[in-house]
Amino acid sequence: MILSRREMVAGLGALAATPPVHRATRMDRPAAVGLPAVPAGVTPDELATDEAFWGGVAAQFRVSTEFVNLENGYYGIMPEPVRLAYHRNVDLLNERNSHLLRTAYKAQADQVRQRVAQAVGAAPEEIALTRGGTEALQNLIAGYNRLRPGDAVMYADLDYHSAQYAMNWLADRRGVRVERIVIPEPATRGAVLDAYERALSERPKVRLLLLSHMNNRTGLVVPVREICGMARRRGIDVIVDAAHSFGQLEFTVDDLDADFAVFSLHKWMGAPLGSGFMYVRGHRLADIDLAFADETYPAGDLRSRVHSGTMDVAPILTVGAALDFHDALGGANKQARLRYLRDRWVRQVRDIPDMQILTPDEPGMYGAITAFRLAGRTRAGDNTAIADHLMSRHRIFTVQRGGVTAGACVRVTPALFTTPGHLDRLAAALHRLPPAVRRPP
Repeated sequence: MILSRREMVAGLGALAATPPVHRATRMDRPAAVGLPAVPAGVTPDELATDEAFWGGVAAQFRVSTEFVNLENGYYGIMPEPVRLAYHRNVDLLNERNSHLLRTAYKAQADQVRQRVAQAVGAAPEEIALTRGGTEALQNLIAGYNRLRPGDAVMYADLDYHSAQYAMNWLADRRGVRVERIVIPEPATRGAVLDAYERALSERPKVRLLLLSHMNNRTGLVVPVREICGMARRRGIDVIVDAAHSFGQLEFTVDDLDADFAVFSLHKWMGAPLGSGFMYVRGHRLADIDLAFADETYPAGDLRSRVHSGTMDVAPILTVGAALDFHDALGGANKQARLRYLRDRWVRQVRDIPDMQILTPDEPGMYGAITAFRLAGRTRAGDNTAIADHLMSRHRIFTVQRGGVTAGACVRVTPALFTTPGHLDRLAAALHRLPPAVRRPP
């Protein structure tokens, strides 16, 4: 019998394969300390509305009671089992010092690498740990060596700003032209696919495409697999930015069909700040240059494509605890709950005059992150004023986001500790925005 790549990857390591997503996830390993047990016989969508269960989950997070935090897209705070593990690892590193770094750490980092590979459906040798998604993006973009003078690279207005900067840098670095496209509004699945099909057809010189699985401006989830397919048919390579989607949505690298991708562990996986990783499909390693001619690892080892110097290893040592917490909840259960929370406030504000919800309700095209704009309020200052009003008058923390071609917006991002009451409070506040905030001058 010939096994598929996913079947072969699933046999790696000692962990069980990712469970199917049609049932609420129950793990064989003990649940993270303090977490309520996932009830048997319920679907993720059914579990998403079980407030007693999610109240027990929320109790695992220490959050300020001075305001409602709906700006959880910057990074995802650690649940208590992870925070306590992190503090133990900080103490261990401080006590053991270089002895830890020169002895046990390498084997422990290898174990983390194996856990991460299993979580994303990759082989361990296709994973290199980094200090976050940005470092991974910069290494892949800068190291991609198949560009020649006269070629073009392309990104969209919604892609991460630091990744856009790195792509712009390639103009001088590789002698290429930089192309920028605009994601249409409203961003339906068909409209997004048509925009990429048209852009790639009209720009035959494009050889590298940056693609955000879920962008950090509006939270739109694009059909990565289909876009990767249309790019591959044209001989275009794709670097997928999955920093926001990993841990928020349930997927593997095979679901993305990506040869190159980057991930964050300190956003939706709840690991400490300073943890992420890059993925390069095994047979594509030669297409990424060594980082600064690094000789720490052999050229055939993906880790030679990252050189972070002496770094704080406590976040990496804590990744296992974060993955334990994620696994105990189940990725499909997290995804369903976060979408439920997002829907809770969005459905209550659609009747507000001039309200524009920038993330569609279309299945598969959103998670927790959603942005809104009031018609005519397109400047950064307009949307900062809305965010400031929500905080000063209602103690609700959101954030203004720019970079969207049609205009700035306000981003709202609930988390696992967010309650429906928090989102009802947001909806009520948006209904009561004063004229000075609602209308452009």
